[in-house]
Amino acid sequence: MSSTSNVVFTVNPGGRLSGRLRVPGDKSISHRSVMLGSLAEGTTRVSGFLEGADALATLRAFRRMGVRIEGPDSGRLVIHGVGMHGLKEPDGPIDLGNSGTSMRLLSGLLAGQGLRLTLTGDSSLSSRPMRRVTEPLARMRADVRSAADGTAPLEIHPVQRLAPLDYPMPVASAQVKSCVLLAGLYAGGRTCVSEPAPTRDHTERMLEGFGYPVHRDGSRVCLEGGGRLQATDIEIPADISSAAFFLVGASIAEGSDLVLEHVGMNPTRDGVINILRLMGADIEVLNLRSVGGEPVADLRVRSARLRGIRIPEDQVPLAIDEFPVLFVAAACAEGETLLTGAEELRVKESDRIQVMADGLSALGVRAQPTPDGIRIQGGPISGGRVNGHGDHRISMAFAIAALRAAGALHIDDCANVDTSFPGFVELARAAGLDIRAAGAA
Repeated sequence: MSSTSNVVFTVNPGGRLSGRLRVPGDKSISHRSVMLGSLAEGTTRVSGFLEGADALATLRAFRRMGVRIEGPDSGRLVIHGVGMHGLKEPDGPIDLGNSGTSMRLLSGLLAGQGLRLTLTGDSSLSSRPMRRVTEPLARMRADVRSAADGTAPLEIHPVQRLAPLDYPMPVASAQVKSCVLLAGLYAGGRTCVSEPAPTRDHTERMLEGFGYPVHRDGSRVCLEGGGRLQATDIEIPADISSAAFFLVGASIAEGSDLVLEHVGMNPTRDGVINILRLMGADIEVLNLRSVGGEPVADLRVRSARLRGIRIPEDQVPLAIDEFPVLFVAAACAEGETLLTGAEELRVKESDRIQVMADGLSALGVRAQPTPDGIRIQGGPISGGRVNGHGDHRISMAFAIAALRAAGALHIDDCANVDTSFPGFVELARAAGLDIRAAGAA
């Protein structure tokens, strides 16, 4: 458990979701706006910044390294960039809390800065695998040292200059891709990453937004080291990973009709919509537009009878963070849903396959975990008590399950919901979920 106090969600059964709402800003883009804005020349203004614990950990890290950042004030930041080589050594370890994105991306971004520093995190983050970034960084002649078992803390030691790398990624991971590309900014030559399946491309899009050339050819992304970033203004769309809870909720709760505003529709992130539509969901994309290089739309979702499917493996990397709530959709669907090719879910903030299987089973749903996925038989959901295991997406997924439960759900260890979705309880209540949170020390 990664939270020091136990926050318990209590959600009464039934209800429907309706109205219009805007979920908080995209977490991935919020992280990257601070990272690149800090290294740019000039002043970057950000709106829609996610004021959750993970993105704030990134913000604090750059303040510790001498960057002046005003805000956040209602999602607005003003970042006074220090240029590519303007960061300063902090006066102690940088604590990144529960944020795997912060740790993996910063390990690359800081490897070639000529600084000596240590990246630490909470107990959950300190158990997550970091060799997937330290190994390619070592091939770039970086000196990034992990604990003996390949986990945090990460110690970064100064090197003269990084070597460029042509890296075929063994596993599709946006964090690993971004880590190598960000290190490549400081390499002497051309760094390329080839991915086995598409992953989110926010880093590439934002680098281009800051005026840094990125060359893409199919599954291969390349950049030349030694360039500069030019400050820009960034409007961050609402996070599709947060919208996913309401997409599923309105799909499974009879009589629902909900509009989610200004949702990021990046084609490397839209797997949750594709999968729900394959299950029979009624999701309408309205007012599709481009904002700062990222596609954005309003999504209207109405209740529908979902059916079980075999989830296409090509959609797995495009929906990797949304599976906890997709498992709830599967539990409410007619027939069986089968997920394969998703072993990555076992090394998230929790083992999301096992934790969701345990929780759904406790609520009377037939859920059988497999090494790389899960088999879920749709059926009735009972009330009861489940554990969020300090994993924000698990806690919110079970809260949504209450819409179809026979009795109240009590979800333990929900404090970390604030890492990705501050204000979740209030927004969910406004949309029609009968939820309340109570803290117990």
